Amino acid sequence: MSRLSTQSLADLPADVVRPGYDRAQVKAGVVHLGIGAFHRAHQAVVFDDALNAGDLRWGIVAASLRSPSVRDQMVPQDGLYTMLVRDGSAEQARIIGAVQDVIVAPQDPQALIAALAAPDTHIVTLTITEKGYKLDPATGALIEDDPQLAADLVSLDSPQTAPGYLVAALARRMATGLAPFTAISCDNLPHNGTRLRNAVLALARRHDVNLADWIAAEGAFPETMVDRIVPATTPDDIATLTARLGVEDQAMVKTEPFIQWVIEDRFCGPRPDFGAGVQLTAAVAPWEEAKLRLLNGAHSGIAYLGGLAAIDHVHEVLALPEARFFVEALWDEAETTLSPPPELDVAAYRTQLMARFDNPTLRHRTRQIAMDGSQKLPQRLLATIAARIDAGQGIDALTLAVAAWVRWQAGQDDLGEAHVVDDPLAAPIAAALDAATTTAERVAAILAFDAVVPPALGANAQFRDTLTRWLAILETQGARVALVTFHGD
Repeated sequence: MSRLSTQSLADLPADVVRPGYDRAQVKAGVVHLGIGAFHRAHQAVVFDDALNAGDLRWGIVAASLRSPSVRDQMVPQDGLYTMLVRDGSAEQARIIGAVQDVIVAPQDPQALIAALAAPDTHIVTLTITEKGYKLDPATGALIEDDPQLAADLVSLDSPQTAPGYLVAALARRMATGLAPFTAISCDNLPHNGTRLRNAVLALARRHDVNLADWIAAEGAFPETMVDRIVPATTPDDIATLTARLGVEDQAMVKTEPFIQWVIEDRFCGPRPDFGAGVQLTAAVAPWEEAKLRLLNGAHSGIAYLGGLAAIDHVHEVLALPEARFFVEALWDEAETTLSPPPELDVAAYRTQLMARFDNPTLRHRTRQIAMDGSQKLPQRLLATIAARIDAGQGIDALTLAVAAWVRWQAGQDDLGEAHVVDDPLAAPIAAALDAATTTAERVAAILAFDAVVPPALGANAQFRDTLTRWLAILETQGARVALVTFHGD
């Protein structure tokens, strides 16, 4: 079967939406680090919208910081791929043409530095996950004993980390008289712009104080909040799309109609005239907090409880009345900790979230959401719990979600089926839990793990007792009983 390509565009079915611009005239104004399904269904679509609107400065040079898999999917297709937007029985296929090239950074680090330092590059976006910033989640300092970061601290001739590539490219831009680019983190981290800025400045300062001062004075690292559910693509998805298109698309993505990108209006150079789905604002934090504590917090609870119950997809978990009750209760708890902007109707947002979770065509896998929990829980659940405790409020639903995460670390669901705990701290957490012989000891081990749990929260008796109670039920009776018990409470 032939692949999707520039040549095959004309032969696609009439209902497939194609790029409405001449790709040969597009300039690469964006470099994206960490190309994956989320970028292809989110930021790349926004820049594709700008291209379709006639502003041809916003093509994308994308980079994988690890494997060549996405490059091998996209380059044979001339960077083209299909975005399927699914909502119930409706489905729209759109070909995205914004990505011009994909670089595999470990294979050609100089190519990525050159792209970042190119005169046409005005914006750099990143989806590198929480662990890609090489920052200690508790202190915010560089993790200097990380082998990749340690190498970048010695030399930036061939960077190994995202901050390393940014610093190396910014050094070249300063040396050649170019202005810095605007660097936009698109990962679900609180104060993601500040974190990215801190990582870049700390690394730059270790190499050249003048460079760090120049970046601090002239660069821009806006805070952002991104939201779109993008489930992992399966071989069946590719096969079904191949039958529909008549060509194979190995880089396809599937997603929901909803898209949101809230960006702090702080750029140090040109930017597109952003269209639908993008909101420029003076303060991202209230939007980010609502999304992290409502959408992401509920997603984590659904993922771990559903995964333990051997339920594969989010909409299948929410088919259980007790699971819906749990999610609403978690939202009730989280909502009291928010300071929503006037434009955000929290009640309407909650209704919208439940409808998105219920979308059966997305088939969003619980195990996909369960990845990297140690990096996600501090902002999704633990900060909310700390705020509730400070206000003298209950933490039952939020803590049940945390207990499910702890139970997930055992690597086995309630039916005895093994699963991989995909997490950068999986090994030390497993070692700490394996050394414990009782539920209370396992809770003590987790609470002492201050790389995840803030010490003040770890020392709190209310949190310890609630976590112990729920973990005991999960360990002895399983997630479904825990949910039924919560509903009964």
